[in-house]
Amino acid sequence: MIAIVDYKMGNLRSVENALKRLGAEYVVTADAEVIKSADRVLLPGVGNAAEAMENLRAASLVDTIKQLRRPVLGICVGMQVMCRHSEEGDVDCLGLFDARVKRFKPEPDLKVPHMGWNKIGNLETKLFKGISGGEYVYFVHSYYPELCPDTIATSVHGTMFSAALKYENFYGTQFHPEKSGDVGERILANFLGL
Repeated sequence: MIAIVDYKMGNLRSVENALKRLGAEYVVTADAEVIKSADRVLLPGVGNAAEAMENLRAASLVDTIKQLRRPVLGICVGMQVMCRHSEEGDVDCLGLFDARVKRFKPEPDLKVPHMGWNKIGNLETKLFKGISGGEYVYFVHSYYPELCPDTIATSVHGTMFSAALKYENFYGTQFHPEKSGDVGERILANFLGL
């Protein structure tokens, strides 16, 4: 069973729908014991990193998530809070990935937020099994994780950034696989098969 962590950061419905399409069993929960007993854990999120960390602390889920030893996938803000620090709200995060989250610097030809389809490349790990570099996925974000030793996929929006991260059993995607068509569905299926 998959636990979708409900920490009041939205985007749960589209993740639920993606899992339904894959025929996966899941539960939406903030119960630490249910999360600990799940086979896989998803940490989706849309919104502000500082608010996300505040909500995780209020639900007493910080240590629960950090201590998980089964595959965990953070999506968008869910991945950002797994990094060391975010400029969004100047907040220390879970520290699972060795990356800082920075804000895109607006430029004349660079829209912020970065919203829409963009290519990913430099794909590593089983999360991207069967997916070629240059595939398009869907992004919506104003902040991004910098390149670091945990980077397993990259994308470019003014600057090259980490489109996906991995450390031990923890994975993260800055893009939304649940909104990324067939490619995103394959990534989610690969996660379920880890």
